[in-house]
Amino acid sequence: MDTAEIRRRFVAHFERDGHTPVPSASLLLDDPNLLFVNAGMVPFKPYFLGQETPPYTRAASVQKCVRTPDIEDVGKTSRHGTFFEMCGNFSFGDYFKEHAIELAWDLVTKSQADGGWGFDEAKLYPSVYVDDAEAVALWRKITGLPDDRIARLGKKENYWSMGVPGPGGPCSEILIDRGPAYGADGDFSAEDRYLEFWNLVFMQDELSAVRSKEDFDIAGSLPKKNIDTGMGLERVAFLTQGVDNMYEIDVMFPVIQMAEQLSGRRYGANHDDDVRFRVVADHVRSSMMLIADGVTPGNEARGYVLRRLLRRAVRSMRLLGYEDPALPELMPISRDKMGETYTQLHQDWERISTVAYAEEHAFRQTLRAGTSIFDLATTEVKQAGGSQLSGDKAFALHDTYGFPIDITLEMAAEQGLSVDEEGFRRLMNEQRQRAKDDARAKKGQHRDASAYREVADSMGRPVEFTGYETTTDEGSVRGIVAGGGVVASAGPGDEVEIVLDRTPFYAEGGGQLADQGVIELANGARLEVYDVQSPVTGLIVHKARVLDGEVAAGLAAHAAVDLERRRSISRAHTATHMVHKAFREALGETATQAGSENAPGRFRFDFSATGAVPASVMADVEARVNDVVLDDLAVQAEIMTQKEAVASGAMALFGEKYGDQVRVVSVGDWARELCGGTHAGSSGKLGVIKLLGESSIGSGVRRVEALVGSDAYRFLAREHVLVNQLSETLKVRPEQLPERVHDIVEKLRAAEKEIEKVRVGQLLAAGGELAAGAAKVGPVNVVAHRADGAGGGDVRTLALDVRGRLPQDEPGVVVIIGAADGKVAVVAALNDEAQARGLSANDLVRAVGPLVGGKGGGKADVAQGGGTDASRIDEALAVVTTEVGKVGA
Repeated sequence: MDTAEIRRRFVAHFERDGHTPVPSASLLLDDPNLLFVNAGMVPFKPYFLGQETPPYTRAASVQKCVRTPDIEDVGKTSRHGTFFEMCGNFSFGDYFKEHAIELAWDLVTKSQADGGWGFDEAKLYPSVYVDDAEAVALWRKITGLPDDRIARLGKKENYWSMGVPGPGGPCSEILIDRGPAYGADGDFSAEDRYLEFWNLVFMQDELSAVRSKEDFDIAGSLPKKNIDTGMGLERVAFLTQGVDNMYEIDVMFPVIQMAEQLSGRRYGANHDDDVRFRVVADHVRSSMMLIADGVTPGNEARGYVLRRLLRRAVRSMRLLGYEDPALPELMPISRDKMGETYTQLHQDWERISTVAYAEEHAFRQTLRAGTSIFDLATTEVKQAGGSQLSGDKAFALHDTYGFPIDITLEMAAEQGLSVDEEGFRRLMNEQRQRAKDDARAKKGQHRDASAYREVADSMGRPVEFTGYETTTDEGSVRGIVAGGGVVASAGPGDEVEIVLDRTPFYAEGGGQLADQGVIELANGARLEVYDVQSPVTGLIVHKARVLDGEVAAGLAAHAAVDLERRRSISRAHTATHMVHKAFREALGETATQAGSENAPGRFRFDFSATGAVPASVMADVEARVNDVVLDDLAVQAEIMTQKEAVASGAMALFGEKYGDQVRVVSVGDWARELCGGTHAGSSGKLGVIKLLGESSIGSGVRRVEALVGSDAYRFLAREHVLVNQLSETLKVRPEQLPERVHDIVEKLRAAEKEIEKVRVGQLLAAGGELAAGAAKVGPVNVVAHRADGAGGGDVRTLALDVRGRLPQDEPGVVVIIGAADGKVAVVAALNDEAQARGLSANDLVRAVGPLVGGKGGGKADVAQGGGTDASRIDEALAVVTTEVGKVGA
């Protein structure tokens, strides 16, 4: 049974039982504790935490997930993978343990001919939490299994929590016995022998303190008991397909087969190579799915994870002996298999492949650069008579230059060197610990939404947003939140969060800043609204200061949005859509929006791009959007299903959460996107759009800053005044300014070159006088000179020139110390005769360096250094004579 069929049967099984099929959420969700969705229940967390009311009582999903803490173990076991799909069924206060067990057991054991998965009951073992007698009785009743087939396990294995105070509960797992080849009989800790593939969480407890996975307090029972199950799709796939691990299932093994062809090596012949083949299969798929959901390679957070996955895949192919670009050969294989379910992989392939292949190209360049740095490091080790590359050198290669440790090990062995792996691992562990400490510091940042939930529940329906049609409206105060709790009233000077039953105020979201304005109550109280947010679904909260009077629930309210601010922001939002469309026309479908901010009169637009945008493209995009402004196209919004929106050609943005019904905003028939923001009535109302420039904000992401409307007009007016001033000063017409400025710059450069020639000539002219005035210290000609105003380059030039003028058949020493811009430069230059007498430029610089607040060094013939204390230059020059006298006499 192929993976797609396993997935289909899972969803159909629960849909027949009244579960609402919920599509997979994006891998990227707004959660302070998570880089990626790492479990099937994550999109449902607001329901389990009581932050939001679920729109259904039972649901089923097949959720995309990524877990990366065990990335180093990928390929070494049958269990560790980065990207995986988690099948789950959920009950929100509906059915509980008995029905959850019935549903799972039925699907698992029903024959394939009858729509089940057809597992052999004789090989299945339920596990329960050791203190959950109720679950034991239910497993016996439903399955008919004897008592010795039900494993009792402790908190570590069979009690679930999120690691923070909140819901928790015992769980039951369905294990399959894979036989004596994988471990001892009855040893349930041998995970390869008794492999868990489905976990049923019975969410029944309220945890008041969670100190660790096995150390927590149970405050009481939850008011509503919930079910959260998780079934690993890949595990069921390899168990039903008769293969040994997840890497060999139908959607992954074709990548290994292609890697075999490319490398000439055979899967199954060598353990180390097998691990590399599996890493390739896993990381190619994981990287592709992350890019599909909007992640781009970078040096931080999500971008760093993606970069690491891509580079590990490329590196593994290199270790398999394949050194040509690998991703263009491998990733299309993964696309074709995963694209059977995730059709957007085909639709968005140009962007996905461009990002992936560009990162491989960059990594190949990194390998070349890292090889040069590695060569220098090994040369230093050998010159020092060593045989081991230090751990800090290996760590610097890895951390600073992106050079993988296994390649360092491989290349060091080729050079006859070992690597201090223990030191490297220690530094890596220290880095990981810092990351864990940082993550732990962020742990528990779940927003306390109890006050908002209380207000929302008391209303019984969502706040009605009327801001698309009007900027003023009448409503009533339905709740007041202050200090984290619901309050009855507030007075002048108080900072409060006001909830109205209906409001024209737009809550920040989708890149659009919140509205501001005023709320006036029936009793004369006035509030200044400075921010608007939606902390839980269906609730719009006005953050405000009470200016006058007393605010109380139940009072009628008149809400008035700052009209000019709203119009200005709306123009910016419409301009963002237009610029997005124009960039996709100019650069191709890969130029997909990666973020935005729509503020009054200005906007910021981030998009995917492999390099800087040429000035000609920027000019073309600006001209294109301003042509659309002149066309005065109507801006319209329509409500439709997601399927209808996609069919209409509407763009959806990565990481955004959309419901079944979506709002599609169109600028004529030209630009069309899913969007919940406010917009201008037509493109003509934008007036003018001015792109200020573009820049990089990370690998593969560019940022455009722009102005729109009156802000753009004022900017252009200032530029016009500036151009006129320059034209008047330079006595040319505006269109002649570029040529005139170019001529002036060229003349300045030529003049600077002439000045430099004169300055160097003057400097060298002094060399003759210095050489002629050399002092005799025994047989040695010594020039020790102070050159005020001379920097490092000048000092070196002068020192070498003077040395060349001294008699070459006599020992000669030249030390010049210059001072310029608060810095001291020291250069010592010796001829061959001076070196033959045992004098060294390196020793002289080291002797005088501390006196001028610095240090330096070099070779016996020429050395240089620097410092910061010019007050002791004369003292330092006197030391030169003393040092020469000690050796040269």
